[in-house]
Amino acid sequence: MAVPPQSFVVPPEEDRHLRTFMQWPVNRKVHPDGMFLDILQDTIADIANAIAEFEPVVMLADHENHRVARKRLSDAVELWDVPTEDLWCRDSGPIFAKTSDGGLIVSHIRFNGWGGKQVHARDGRIAQRVAERLDLPIVPSGLVGEAGGIEQDGHGLLMAHESSWLNDNRNPDMTRDEIEDRLLAAYGAERMIWSPGVWGEDITDYHIDSLARFTGRGRVLINLPDEPDDRDPFHVAALETHDRLVADGLEVEVIPEPVRRRVKTIDFVASYANYYVCNGGVIAAQFGDRETDRIAAEALRRHYPGREIVTLNVDALGEIGGGIHCATQQMPAV
Repeated sequence: MAVPPQSFVVPPEEDRHLRTFMQWPVNRKVHPDGMFLDILQDTIADIANAIAEFEPVVMLADHENHRVARKRLSDAVELWDVPTEDLWCRDSGPIFAKTSDGGLIVSHIRFNGWGGKQVHARDGRIAQRVAERLDLPIVPSGLVGEAGGIEQDGHGLLMAHESSWLNDNRNPDMTRDEIEDRLLAAYGAERMIWSPGVWGEDITDYHIDSLARFTGRGRVLINLPDEPDDRDPFHVAALETHDRLVADGLEVEVIPEPVRRRVKTIDFVASYANYYVCNGGVIAAQFGDRETDRIAAEALRRHYPGREIVTLNVDALGEIGGGIHCATQQMPAV
């Protein structure tokens, strides 16, 4: 089924969902420590069970993994036989868009394991498998990348770090203008804000969704350190992104990073911005710093009035470079 370009749009995450998709992590090449993999699976189950209090959840997993997953998942979580390797459904899962006649399509950005950094024989096929099961058309973007590397407000505006897209490991033969045109088409958007980001320091090349999130038209929440270190490339890049958003005229609210967190390792991702908005709720992280955990929850209540704020210990995801938003993918209601 052919869908004309620009006849669809990816709606805001805060719009009503039909369901949430997630992925069950199983690959021992990716997660060789069996005890840690168990903790990761528990964490993914906790997130799925929390979301299932608000809307239907589908966990994607090979049928051989269903018995183990079922023991940890609530009865409200449905299991589909779609083989997986890792848990990052934001990146390897389908991007759903609404068509002008009220239907749905999958706007496809090809996942290549963050530039070939990780095995993805199964995860690279998830979007296609889900689209086939739902009998939805796939509209190729012609891009390689991940949805976690793009933030969209559903009202025509995108923001991204160049490092996640203008990169030899994803789109080596494209200019920034070419990538921008394809991203705008893939999301049905009109305009884009770029910031440099950070190349080669983490597996994602600095996904924007761990730093800054649209909370509505013209509004952004951003997670910044209280005392930036000008020797830290992520701090430098984060401040530059903040300044570009402010210069563009957006309303930007800063949430401080946690200081007294449970996990002290330097590469731990402690992002309050990496939350997920579902029907009637916001599922967010808490890191054990009472003061900043409170500030973050209060900010989310202001930006998402009328929704219940649910905070979880998802430290296991932070230890491998991500968070709740990275592990989820919404399917809009039609």
